[in-house]
Amino acid sequence: MNKTGLLVVVVLAVLVSAIAVIEVKHESRKRFVELRALEKTRDAMNVEWGQLQLEQGTWGTHSRVERLARNKLHMVMPEMNAVVIVKSPL
Repeated sequence: MNKTGLLVVVVLAVLVSAIAVIEVKHESRKRFVELRALEKTRDAMNVEWGQLQLEQGTWGTHSRVERLARNKLHMVMPEMNAVVIVKSPL
C-alpha cells in the first residue's frame, strides 16, 4: 500500500472515531437528563410518601376515633353498672 492509500485509511479511521465519540457523548447527555428527571420524580414520591404516612397516623389516633364515635355515631361511654367483664376460659 502506498503512502496516499495509508493516509486515506488513517483519515477515514479518524473520522469514524470522531463520529463515534460524538454519538456516545450525545447518548451520555440524554441518559444524564433522563437520570435527573427520574431522581426528581423519586424525590417527589418520597415527599408524598412521608405525607401519606403522617396522614395515616392522624386518621388512626385514639382521640380522633373517639371524637368520631361520639359525634357521628352518637356513641357514649356506658355506666359502670352496665359494663360486663367476660373472662376468657383459657
